[in-house]
Amino acid sequence: MSDLKKIVIDGNEIEVDGAMTLIQACEQAGIEVPRFCYHERLSIAGNCRMCLVEVVGGPPKPAASCAMQVKDLRPGPEGEPPVVKTNSPMVKKAREGVMEFLLINHPLDCPICDQGGECDLQDQAMAYGVDFSRYREPKRATEDLDLGPLVSTQMTRCISCTRCVRFTTEVAGIHQMGQTGRGEDAEITSYLNQTLDSNLQGNIIDLCPVGALTSKPYAYQARPWELTKTETIDVMDALGSNVRVDSKGREVMRILPRNHDGVNEEWISDKTRFVWDGLRRQRLDRPYVRRDGKLKPATWPEALSAAAEAMKGKKVTGLIGDLVSTEVAFSLKQLIEGQGGTVECRVDGAKLPAGNRSAYVGNAAIEEIDSAEYIMLIGTNPRDEAPVLNARIRKAWLKGAEVGAIGVSGDLTYEYSSMGDDRAALLKLADYDFGDVTGKNSIIIVGQGALNEADGEAVLSQAMKAAERSNSKLLVLHTAAGRVGAMDVDATTDGGMKAATEGAEVIFNLGADEVDIEAGPTVIYMGSHGDRGAHRADIILPGAAYTEESGLFVNTEGRPQLALRASFPPGEGKENWAILRALSAEMDATQPWDTQAGLRRAMVEAVPHLAQVDTVPENEWQPLEVKAPGKATFKLAIADHYLTNPIARASEVMAELSAMAKARRETPVAAE
Repeated sequence: MSDLKKIVIDGNEIEVDGAMTLIQACEQAGIEVPRFCYHERLSIAGNCRMCLVEVVGGPPKPAASCAMQVKDLRPGPEGEPPVVKTNSPMVKKAREGVMEFLLINHPLDCPICDQGGECDLQDQAMAYGVDFSRYREPKRATEDLDLGPLVSTQMTRCISCTRCVRFTTEVAGIHQMGQTGRGEDAEITSYLNQTLDSNLQGNIIDLCPVGALTSKPYAYQARPWELTKTETIDVMDALGSNVRVDSKGREVMRILPRNHDGVNEEWISDKTRFVWDGLRRQRLDRPYVRRDGKLKPATWPEALSAAAEAMKGKKVTGLIGDLVSTEVAFSLKQLIEGQGGTVECRVDGAKLPAGNRSAYVGNAAIEEIDSAEYIMLIGTNPRDEAPVLNARIRKAWLKGAEVGAIGVSGDLTYEYSSMGDDRAALLKLADYDFGDVTGKNSIIIVGQGALNEADGEAVLSQAMKAAERSNSKLLVLHTAAGRVGAMDVDATTDGGMKAATEGAEVIFNLGADEVDIEAGPTVIYMGSHGDRGAHRADIILPGAAYTEESGLFVNTEGRPQLALRASFPPGEGKENWAILRALSAEMDATQPWDTQAGLRRAMVEAVPHLAQVDTVPENEWQPLEVKAPGKATFKLAIADHYLTNPIARASEVMAELSAMAKARRETPVAAE
């Protein structure tokens, strides 16, 4: 049982955990205390002094509520609960004094500051600032930092709250930022003027309570009050981070994180945050049909009738890409299987067993990583495949968890013991005596790199055997946002990708841009970008990107989440489910729904657990038959973190980040 203490805050008596800080106790009582340096997910710095409160009976000066715990308060003379005031004259005077100090050197450039309208300092100055300054000396100015292509800096505005330093050090696991100098010369800087080497660095933009760190790609694009805000789901990796998409007119202007403790806490990866410029480029905005060897623009009736004509009476295969929502995968499966064809979503060749959810999802929740004491990574580099999940593993490691790895090399931002890089190491793990692990919280995380080789199912069976022997939870870490949902609606073919495409006369390619389709079959491509899939196509049907239609996405732990539409497809582009519905009518096999809600109802009827939005359904453990894998070393699923899908490949920012990452990997050669 927690050590509960009674405390009186502004006349209200509440009971809170003694280990809580006063600022947390005030929040529990529904009282907001202003702060700049305190953040609930970072260590306590106690250096902005804005959160001062009065402790009655304590020292005759205000106390920093972020750094004082409830258990440190003394009871009253008769043993009554300690009393804290957050709105007394002493507190008001202290906060006004702190605000005056903070504004001494702060430039008054609110009208041109990109943080204007959503700036903590601006808001608190309205409440605690004075209408004139007693400071007559020249203001101090500092040089701006070059942190790379993502974060713009105006360090003259910095109030040294150190949130960015604490985030990069504690959460992102890089040690490139710090504070140098003392007194008036103190300033936040990056060591040796390095640019930040992390795929989580964009989060310091959200953390900065002033306009010192702002988004470089978004600079001067829009003001917060001009934007339409849509709460949705990210598809850049399979974590399913909760995000807010801000759009102005028809254009997406920026993407910000939403808090969800079970998935992404309140962080998102840089790819998620900055990929929005890829939504504007290389777009397919009208249908095309290949005539005389060349793709020519066509009308929708022409394109749909050409597609229907091509598919009728032929052997058709549907390929489902990485960013496809569950409803669209279900609709395509219904359409193509109705014509006697087959569909396949495991386009990278992953040997995920259909129908066995405990094998293609696992039985662990992402949140359980926080309390894990042992974490085993098999054939996955979570720093590239799911950066926010990697930050969770780092958090567990900081709490004392041990991390082991098979088939992983390089810096993961935490220490891990490498147990080998081939199948032999996995066999040793599966036959290992787990005496010291059993009874403790342990998780085995299997990556797609381990599963998309020929012996992928044998590798998965050995991982499940190891999980059983050690009483561990299993988590299959996917790299494609739409894969688990497509597996749930059973968009698979016996024999996988090879069996699906063998002898196919027509291939309906639904956004599968990572696949090379050989010459021969007629290819109908439905997608949002002019990427590899569109180049090989004979008929192009322009669809919506993930911000342009609502849809259900199931993340890597099996949690269905709802993405909502934030903008509209460009030109003549249409929502994917509507294109399939129109195509079915053209083929005289009209689908029995006229709305997306009708499609979703039909899908939930077929797969009931998809109705449990934002919950992780429990998967019945069904171990695979144990098979012996080959002898190969593990390869990783992702070669370039920044260029994994058509939207990212269309983004200039992602191209720049990819080039910088490549330059970092090349070992510098010393001059002779």
